Amino acid sequence: MSQQSISTNRASYIFSLIKTAIRGEEHDYTKGSLRMAVILLAIPMILEMMMESVFAVVDIFFVGKLGKEAISTVVLTETFLTLLYSAAIAFSVGATAMVARRVGEKNFDAAAKAGAQAINLGWMVAVVISIIGVVYARDVLQLMGASESVLAIGVSYTRVVFGSSVVILLLFLINGVFRGAGNASIAMKSLWVANGCNIVLCPLLIHFFGLTGAAIATSIGRGLGVCFQLYHLFKGNKTLSIRSVHFTIDWHIIKSLFQISWVGFVQFFIASASWIVLARIMSSFGNDAAIAGYGVAIRIIMFFLLPAWGMSNAAATLVGQNLGANDPERAERAVWLTARYNAIFMATVMVIFLVFAEMIVQFMNKDVQVEVYAVEALRIISLGYVFYGVGMVMANTFNGAGDTRTPTIINLFGFWAFQIPLAYLLAIVLDFGPTGVFIAIPVAETAITIAAFLTFRKGKWKKVKV
Repeated sequence: MSQQSISTNRASYIFSLIKTAIRGEEHDYTKGSLRMAVILLAIPMILEMMMESVFAVVDIFFVGKLGKEAISTVVLTETFLTLLYSAAIAFSVGATAMVARRVGEKNFDAAAKAGAQAINLGWMVAVVISIIGVVYARDVLQLMGASESVLAIGVSYTRVVFGSSVVILLLFLINGVFRGAGNASIAMKSLWVANGCNIVLCPLLIHFFGLTGAAIATSIGRGLGVCFQLYHLFKGNKTLSIRSVHFTIDWHIIKSLFQISWVGFVQFFIASASWIVLARIMSSFGNDAAIAGYGVAIRIIMFFLLPAWGMSNAAATLVGQNLGANDPERAERAVWLTARYNAIFMATVMVIFLVFAEMIVQFMNKDVQVEVYAVEALRIISLGYVFYGVGMVMANTFNGAGDTRTPTIINLFGFWAFQIPLAYLLAIVLDFGPTGVFIAIPVAETAITIAAFLTFRKGKWKKVKV
């Protein structure tokens, strides 16, 4: 066979594999080629996370045309909103771990019931957060150090964003249910629906309602995404088919989910709250351009970090299902393979950021003062990208196994005992200013990844019961 024929066949095979992954055909991830299993899960999960990151990029792209006060409002609101994202991701982790374990055991009815109880737990928490956020929107911005000019235009935006907490949380959580069942394609498509709506509505509603219109557009988009999810949950397939009877409160399952999720929440809260402290250090300089530049850089960084997180989600599903099938060695091989792919991807992104930082930032922002800080942040923070990629896989391995405690402890020491003091030392004490905050981020993330890697090698995660 000629070299050209081999290349053609290989390209045809890869294209066929991508189509299969996007279509979401049912597949048993506890058997067969592990490389294929990783690819079938990773492709839709990466695309899902890319769609999630598009939310942030679209908002900052259109809001950026309203000035740096509008950008600062979005940055400060989203920074505080990471607490809600922490809860959403934590519930998603709990749902993924439990549903994946039941699917690996081939107990599909129990998987459906676990998914339904996760949704019950999620909306209860989200309603409380929505009420608190709407009532204390101004206080949130003031707590984050917002200037009077930011407060003048930003309170209604923050109020709408927090008012939509239910759809934010459910969008994350239900996708966690689908990922646990190995149906990553539906999770991906729900973000397509949500983003498509947001892209169309964002410029339109900003035109009529200003900054608040961006929040309304995002809320409507996410709400439609949740409707899409619920439709497919009840439509069901062989692996996961939820019926109304599954939503009958089962406190035993809710308690088990809560035990996994509350530690997971602390895990992500520790990381998210550290970002809040970093943003607060940034705002202490009284420089709206620095805050806006930091925000623009973080949005761009997250656009590429979230796909890497999607790759690591593939490891979580494979770990959960293969532990459920009593095959811990296959679970471990899946982790190493996924970590290798993620490291290669993140190394590529790092090179892109180092070379094309100005071009990327200029696409997102036209303010020269903001650009200076955004480019600097982008280049410094991206230096730790390879470590970020491996660290994500390690953390999601523990979470997929139901061991949310280990990454929580690592985050506690890595972020609060190391990153925050280091940022304060560099930025305030040594007078590096915003640059000190930027440097602290990759240094701390690298240390966290090393700690997670060494802990993973001990193998205790293989013995966790869910």
